[in-house]
Amino acid sequence: MYNLSCYNPSSFILVGIPGLEKFHIWIGIPFCVIYVLAVVGNCILLYLIAVEHSLHEPMFFFLSMLATTDLILSTTTMPKLLGNLWLGSQEISFSGCLTQMFFLHFSFVVDSAILLAMAFDRYVAICFPLRYNTILTPRLIVKLMLGIVVRSFLVILPDVFLLKRLPFCKTRIIPHTYCEHIGVARLSSADISINIWYGFSVPLMTVNSDVVLVAVSYIFILRAVFQLSSQGARQKALSTCGSHVCVILMFYTPAFFSILAHRFGHGVPRNVLILFANFYVAIPPALNPVVYGVKTKQIQEKFMLLLSWKKSQ
Repeated sequence: MYNLSCYNPSSFILVGIPGLEKFHIWIGIPFCVIYVLAVVGNCILLYLIAVEHSLHEPMFFFLSMLATTDLILSTTTMPKLLGNLWLGSQEISFSGCLTQMFFLHFSFVVDSAILLAMAFDRYVAICFPLRYNTILTPRLIVKLMLGIVVRSFLVILPDVFLLKRLPFCKTRIIPHTYCEHIGVARLSSADISINIWYGFSVPLMTVNSDVVLVAVSYIFILRAVFQLSSQGARQKALSTCGSHVCVILMFYTPAFFSILAHRFGHGVPRNVLILFANFYVAIPPALNPVVYGVKTKQIQEKFMLLLSWKKSQ
Protein backbone atom coordinates (compact mmCIF):
# COMPACT_ATOMS: atom_id res chain seq x y z
CA MET A 1 0.00 0.00 0.00
CA TYR A 2 1.40 3.37 -0.99
CA ASN A 3 1.26 6.33 1.37
CA LEU A 4 -0.27 9.68 0.47
CA SER A 5 3.08 11.37 -0.19
CA CYS A 6 3.73 8.88 -2.99
CA TYR A 7 0.63 10.05 -4.80
CA ASN A 8 1.25 13.73 -4.05
CA PRO A 9 5.02 14.20 -4.30
CA SER A 10 6.21 17.70 -3.51
CA SER A 11 8.56 17.98 -6.47
CA PHE A 12 10.73 16.35 -9.10
CA ILE A 13 14.34 16.98 -10.08
CA LEU A 14 15.15 17.77 -13.72
CA VAL A 15 18.81 16.82 -14.09
CA GLY A 16 19.34 18.74 -17.33
CA ILE A 17 21.57 17.07 -19.93
CA PRO A 18 23.34 14.12 -18.25
CA GLY A 19 27.03 13.85 -19.06
CA LEU A 20 27.32 17.42 -20.28
CA GLU A 21 27.05 19.22 -16.94
CA LYS A 22 30.35 21.09 -17.37
CA PHE A 23 29.06 22.51 -20.69
CA HIS A 24 25.66 23.62 -19.37
CA ILE A 25 26.55 27.33 -19.34
CA TRP A 26 27.73 27.23 -22.96
CA ILE A 27 24.83 25.06 -24.13
CA GLY A 28 22.43 27.61 -22.68
CA ILE A 29 23.69 30.43 -24.93
CA PRO A 30 22.30 29.15 -28.27
CA PHE A 31 19.05 28.15 -26.57
CA CYS A 32 18.71 31.66 -25.14
CA VAL A 33 19.32 33.23 -28.57
CA ILE A 34 16.80 30.88 -30.19
CA TYR A 35 14.20 31.63 -27.50
CA VAL A 36 14.62 35.40 -27.88
CA LEU A 37 14.26 35.06 -31.66
CA ALA A 38 11.10 32.97 -31.18
CA VAL A 39 9.51 35.50 -28.84
CA VAL A 40 10.48 38.58 -30.88
CA GLY A 41 9.64 37.02 -34.25
CA ASN A 42 6.23 35.67 -33.24
CA CYS A 43 5.30 38.88 -31.40
CA ILE A 44 6.16 40.96 -34.49
CA LEU A 45 4.11 38.57 -36.62
CA LEU A 46 1.12 38.84 -34.30
CA TYR A 47 1.43 42.63 -34.18
CA LEU A 48 1.55 42.97 -37.98
CA ILE A 49 -1.46 40.69 -38.45
CA ALA A 50 -3.42 42.55 -35.77
CA VAL A 51 -2.81 46.11 -36.98
CA GLU A 52 -2.74 45.62 -40.77
CA HIS A 53 -6.24 45.32 -42.17
CA SER A 54 -4.94 43.83 -45.44
CA LEU A 55 -3.69 40.81 -43.46
CA HIS A 56 -7.12 40.06 -42.01
CA GLU A 57 -7.55 36.99 -44.20
CA PRO A 58 -8.07 33.32 -43.27
CA MET A 59 -4.47 32.34 -44.05
CA PHE A 60 -3.05 35.01 -41.74
CA PHE A 61 -5.59 34.21 -39.04
CA PHE A 62 -4.33 30.62 -39.00
CA LEU A 63 -0.78 31.99 -39.03
CA SER A 64 -1.54 34.10 -35.95
CA MET A 65 -2.85 30.96 -34.22
CA LEU A 66 0.38 29.17 -35.13
CA ALA A 67 2.46 32.06 -33.75
CA THR A 68 0.48 32.06 -30.49
CA THR A 69 0.91 28.31 -30.07
CA ASP A 70 4.64 28.58 -30.83
CA LEU A 71 4.97 31.19 -28.09
CA ILE A 72 3.23 28.84 -25.65
CA LEU A 73 5.41 25.89 -26.71
CA SER A 74 8.74 27.72 -26.38
CA THR A 75 7.79 29.54 -23.16
CA THR A 76 6.64 26.27 -21.59
CA THR A 77 10.12 24.75 -21.90
CA MET A 78 12.85 27.33 -22.56
CA PRO A 79 12.80 29.47 -19.36
CA LYS A 80 12.97 26.35 -17.17
CA LEU A 81 15.74 24.94 -19.37
CA LEU A 82 17.81 28.13 -19.08
CA GLY A 83 17.24 28.25 -15.31
CA ASN A 84 18.47 24.67 -15.12
CA LEU A 85 21.55 25.20 -17.29
CA TRP A 86 22.63 28.58 -15.90
CA LEU A 87 21.30 28.74 -12.34
CA GLY A 88 21.16 25.06 -11.41
CA SER A 89 17.40 25.38 -10.80
CA GLN A 90 16.60 21.69 -11.20
CA GLU A 91 13.62 21.34 -8.88
CA ILE A 92 10.10 21.56 -10.27
CA SER A 93 6.95 21.12 -8.21
CA PHE A 94 4.61 18.23 -8.95
CA SER A 95 1.86 20.60 -10.10
CA GLY A 96 4.41 22.60 -12.11
CA CYS A 97 5.59 19.41 -13.80
CA LEU A 98 2.03 18.42 -14.71
CA THR A 99 1.35 21.93 -16.02
CA GLN A 100 4.49 21.94 -18.15
CA MET A 101 3.67 18.47 -19.47
CA PHE A 102 0.12 19.48 -20.36
CA PHE A 103 1.04 22.64 -22.27
CA LEU A 104 3.95 20.90 -24.01
CA HIS A 105 1.75 18.13 -25.46
CA PHE A 106 -1.22 20.47 -25.92
CA SER A 107 0.86 22.88 -28.01
CA PHE A 108 2.21 20.04 -30.13
CA VAL A 109 -1.28 18.72 -30.95
CA VAL A 110 -2.61 22.25 -31.60
CA ASP A 111 0.31 23.00 -33.95
CA SER A 112 -0.41 19.85 -35.92
CA ALA A 113 -4.10 20.74 -36.25
CA ILE A 114 -3.29 24.31 -37.33
CA LEU A 115 -1.01 23.00 -40.09
CA LEU A 116 -3.92 20.86 -41.27
CA ALA A 117 -6.25 23.91 -41.23
CA MET A 118 -3.66 25.86 -43.23
CA ALA A 119 -3.48 23.00 -45.76
CA PHE A 120 -7.26 23.20 -46.08
CA ASP A 121 -6.96 26.96 -46.61
CA ARG A 122 -4.45 26.44 -49.45
CA TYR A 123 -6.65 23.70 -50.94
CA VAL A 124 -9.66 26.02 -51.10
CA ALA A 125 -7.57 28.96 -52.38
CA ILE A 126 -6.11 26.95 -55.28
CA CYS A 127 -8.92 24.52 -56.12
CA PHE A 128 -11.86 26.90 -55.56
CA PRO A 129 -10.40 30.42 -55.91
CA LEU A 130 -13.71 32.06 -56.86
CA ARG A 131 -15.49 30.58 -53.83
CA TYR A 132 -12.66 31.19 -51.35
CA ASN A 133 -14.41 33.92 -49.35
CA THR A 134 -17.77 32.17 -49.38
CA ILE A 135 -16.29 28.87 -48.12
CA LEU A 136 -13.83 30.22 -45.54
CA THR A 137 -16.22 32.57 -43.80
CA PRO A 138 -15.39 34.13 -40.41
CA ARG A 139 -18.00 31.84 -38.85
CA LEU A 140 -16.29 28.71 -40.23
CA ILE A 141 -12.86 29.95 -39.15
CA VAL A 142 -14.07 30.49 -35.57
CA LYS A 143 -15.56 26.99 -35.58
CA LEU A 144 -12.26 25.54 -36.84
CA MET A 145 -10.35 27.42 -34.14
CA LEU A 146 -12.66 26.22 -31.38
CA GLY A 147 -12.56 22.68 -32.78
CA ILE A 148 -8.75 22.68 -32.77
CA VAL A 149 -8.52 23.93 -29.18
CA VAL A 150 -11.27 21.65 -27.83
CA ARG A 151 -9.90 18.56 -29.56
CA SER A 152 -6.38 19.19 -28.28
CA PHE A 153 -7.60 19.92 -24.75
CA LEU A 154 -9.73 16.77 -24.58
CA VAL A 155 -7.02 14.40 -25.83
CA ILE A 156 -4.23 15.81 -23.61
CA LEU A 157 -6.15 16.42 -20.36
CA PRO A 158 -6.34 12.66 -19.52
CA ASP A 159 -2.51 12.62 -19.37
CA VAL A 160 -2.72 14.76 -16.22
CA PHE A 161 -5.07 12.35 -14.44
CA LEU A 162 -3.15 9.30 -15.66
CA LEU A 163 -0.06 10.71 -13.91
CA LYS A 164 -1.89 11.88 -10.79
CA ARG A 165 -3.13 8.32 -10.13
CA LEU A 166 0.44 6.95 -10.04
CA PRO A 167 2.59 6.58 -6.91
CA PHE A 168 6.17 7.92 -7.02
CA CYS A 169 7.80 6.23 -4.05
CA LYS A 170 11.22 5.44 -5.51
CA THR A 171 13.06 8.06 -7.52
CA ARG A 172 11.83 11.53 -8.39
CA ILE A 173 14.79 12.35 -10.61
CA ILE A 174 13.85 12.99 -14.26
CA PRO A 175 16.81 12.51 -16.63
CA HIS A 176 15.63 15.32 -18.90
CA THR A 177 15.23 19.10 -19.04
CA TYR A 178 11.42 19.13 -19.07
CA CYS A 179 8.46 16.98 -18.04
CA GLU A 180 6.76 14.82 -20.63
CA HIS A 181 4.09 12.21 -20.08
CA ILE A 182 5.88 8.87 -20.52
CA GLY A 183 9.15 10.16 -19.06
CA VAL A 184 7.40 11.05 -15.79
CA ALA A 185 5.24 7.90 -15.80
CA ARG A 186 8.37 5.70 -15.95
CA LEU A 187 9.43 7.00 -12.53
CA SER A 188 6.43 5.30 -10.94
CA SER A 189 6.69 1.93 -9.24
CA ALA A 190 3.17 0.99 -10.41
CA ASP A 191 1.90 -0.47 -13.66
CA ILE A 192 2.00 2.22 -16.38
CA SER A 193 0.61 0.16 -19.26
CA ILE A 194 -2.44 2.44 -19.51
CA ASN A 195 -0.15 5.48 -19.78
CA ILE A 196 1.91 3.78 -22.49
CA TRP A 197 -1.11 2.75 -24.54
CA TYR A 198 -2.77 6.13 -24.22
CA GLY A 199 0.50 7.90 -25.02
CA PHE A 200 0.73 5.74 -28.14
CA SER A 201 -2.88 6.24 -29.22
CA VAL A 202 -2.95 10.06 -28.94
CA PRO A 203 -0.39 10.67 -31.74
CA LEU A 204 -2.13 7.98 -33.78
CA MET A 205 -5.53 9.64 -33.38
CA THR A 206 -4.36 13.20 -33.88
CA VAL A 207 -0.94 13.88 -35.40
CA ASN A 208 -0.84 10.84 -37.73
CA SER A 209 -4.34 11.54 -39.00
CA ASP A 210 -3.39 15.20 -39.51
CA VAL A 211 -0.38 14.13 -41.61
CA VAL A 212 -2.55 11.90 -43.79
CA LEU A 213 -5.12 14.66 -44.34
CA VAL A 214 -2.39 17.21 -45.13
CA ALA A 215 -0.96 14.80 -47.70
CA VAL A 216 -4.42 14.28 -49.24
CA SER A 217 -4.92 18.07 -49.42
CA TYR A 218 -1.65 18.49 -51.32
CA ILE A 219 -2.51 15.68 -53.71
CA PHE A 220 -5.62 17.63 -54.71
CA ILE A 221 -3.63 20.88 -54.77
CA LEU A 222 -0.97 19.46 -57.09
CA ARG A 223 -3.59 17.93 -59.35
CA ALA A 224 -5.33 21.32 -59.65
CA VAL A 225 -2.03 23.16 -60.23
CA PHE A 226 -0.85 20.86 -63.02
CA GLN A 227 -4.18 21.27 -64.78
CA LEU A 228 -3.48 24.98 -65.21
CA SER A 229 -2.49 25.85 -68.78
CA SER A 230 -0.09 28.68 -67.95
CA GLN A 231 3.38 28.00 -66.56
CA GLY A 232 3.29 31.35 -64.75
CA ALA A 233 -0.05 30.49 -63.14
CA ARG A 234 1.35 27.15 -61.94
CA GLN A 235 4.40 28.81 -60.42
CA LYS A 236 2.28 31.47 -58.73
CA ALA A 237 -0.07 28.84 -57.26
CA LEU A 238 2.81 26.73 -55.96
CA SER A 239 4.59 29.78 -54.50
CA THR A 240 1.63 30.43 -52.21
CA CYS A 241 2.23 26.99 -50.67
CA GLY A 242 6.01 27.32 -50.28
CA SER A 243 6.10 28.70 -46.74
CA HIS A 244 3.46 26.25 -45.54
CA VAL A 245 5.38 23.27 -46.94
CA CYS A 246 8.59 24.49 -45.25
CA VAL A 247 6.84 24.81 -41.89
CA ILE A 248 5.29 21.34 -42.30
CA LEU A 249 8.71 19.81 -42.96
CA MET A 250 10.25 21.63 -39.98
CA PHE A 251 7.46 20.43 -37.71
CA TYR A 252 6.88 16.81 -38.72
CA THR A 253 10.34 15.64 -39.85
CA PRO A 254 12.13 16.12 -36.50
CA ALA A 255 9.08 14.73 -34.67
CA PHE A 256 9.13 11.47 -36.58
CA PHE A 257 12.93 11.32 -36.36
CA SER A 258 12.71 11.73 -32.58
CA ILE A 259 10.07 8.98 -32.32
CA LEU A 260 12.18 6.60 -34.41
CA ALA A 261 15.34 7.46 -32.46
CA HIS A 262 13.65 6.69 -29.13
CA ARG A 263 12.13 3.49 -30.53
CA PHE A 264 15.07 2.05 -32.47
CA GLY A 265 18.10 4.20 -31.62
CA HIS A 266 19.17 2.30 -28.53
CA GLY A 267 22.81 3.00 -29.33
CA VAL A 268 22.29 6.77 -29.47
CA PRO A 269 23.65 8.48 -26.32
CA ARG A 270 20.91 9.83 -24.07
CA ASN A 271 22.41 13.33 -23.95
CA VAL A 272 22.18 13.50 -27.76
CA LEU A 273 18.49 12.55 -27.63
CA ILE A 274 17.82 15.16 -24.94
CA LEU A 275 19.65 17.87 -26.88
CA PHE A 276 17.68 17.00 -30.00
CA ALA A 277 14.40 17.04 -28.05
CA ASN A 278 15.18 20.55 -26.80
CA PHE A 279 16.18 21.85 -30.21
CA TYR A 280 12.95 20.42 -31.57
CA VAL A 281 10.78 22.48 -29.19
CA ALA A 282 12.99 25.58 -29.64
CA ILE A 283 13.87 25.85 -33.34
CA PRO A 284 10.49 25.57 -35.15
CA PRO A 285 8.92 28.43 -33.10
CA ALA A 286 11.95 30.59 -33.94
CA LEU A 287 12.06 29.72 -37.65
CA ASN A 288 8.34 29.81 -38.48
CA PRO A 289 8.14 33.65 -38.44
CA VAL A 290 11.33 33.82 -40.52
CA VAL A 291 9.96 31.40 -43.13
CA TYR A 292 6.69 33.30 -43.48
CA GLY A 293 8.48 36.64 -43.42
CA VAL A 294 10.82 35.61 -46.24
CA LYS A 295 8.30 33.76 -48.41
CA THR A 296 5.16 35.87 -47.92
CA LYS A 297 5.21 39.12 -49.85
CA GLN A 298 2.46 40.80 -47.81
CA ILE A 299 4.33 40.25 -44.53
CA GLN A 300 7.59 41.45 -46.09
CA GLU A 301 5.94 44.68 -47.21
CA LYS A 302 4.27 45.35 -43.86
CA PHE A 303 7.48 44.59 -41.97
CA MET A 304 9.45 47.02 -44.15
CA LEU A 305 6.77 49.67 -43.57
CA LEU A 306 7.05 49.05 -39.82
CA LEU A 307 10.85 49.47 -39.96
CA SER A 308 10.62 52.66 -42.01
CA TRP A 309 8.03 54.08 -39.61
CA LYS A 310 10.28 53.29 -36.63
CA LYS A 311 13.24 55.01 -38.32
CA SER A 312 11.19 58.09 -39.09
CA GLN A 313 10.12 58.30 -35.46
